Amino acid sequence: MVIPGTGSDDHFVRAVFAGPLAAVGFRLVAVPPLPGPDLVHAHLAALDAVAAEAEGPLLVGGVSLGAHLAAEWALRSRCDGLLLAMPAWCGPPGDAPAAVAARTSAETVLRLGTNGALRVATAEAPGWLATELTGAWRRHGRDLADSLLAGAAHPAPTETDLGRLTVPAGLAACRDDPVHPVEVARRWAAALPRAVLRSITLETLGADPESLGRAAVLAWLRAALPGPRETGW
Repeated sequence: MVIPGTGSDDHFVRAVFAGPLAAVGFRLVAVPPLPGPDLVHAHLAALDAVAAEAEGPLLVGGVSLGAHLAAEWALRSRCDGLLLAMPAWCGPPGDAPAAVAARTSAETVLRLGTNGALRVATAEAPGWLATELTGAWRRHGRDLADSLLAGAAHPAPTETDLGRLTVPAGLAACRDDPVHPVEVARRWAAALPRAVLRSITLETLGADPESLGRAAVLAWLRAALPGPRETGW
């Protein structure tokens, strides 16, 4: 199961991960977010439900907030690997760029409404990102602001927490992403006992959404092999 980021949804998760996971024999479960203040709890409950019915190997993962929640869940539950794309912070969110962006977007939604906030958010965004934001934010509906605030307030695992996760972890990041700095992914990769990090660019992601999923899946496969860790660029 792969969890979307704050303000994103299962449509993006499927575009990124369905193909790469199918290529290595896994079926993607992408549960739609439950918008509103209980967004985080709903994601974790969905992971519990999927795990209870899973037969065979289980990978859990996510994008941004979803990566944080996948790692948080794995600290108390069994899985066979982690797919962690674009982690946004370690520990409390503080002034991490993604947290600030989510809080600012929530304030704009409350002030201007979803359509007005989209005009602001997409004014200088690349076309692919504008399309993703427009679809996902409208699907969140009237609970969009609460969803954004819930994601922005939730702490990620600390580096000490990550050090307790001994399953193979594939990390993927965009090395030119100012909202999800690649330095955060590097910190996660250094803290996780069995992790490999691979990176792409935002332009590559926009042209081929599966490139992010492939990077995470390939990193997980490499992390699962014996031998020293490596970082792919």
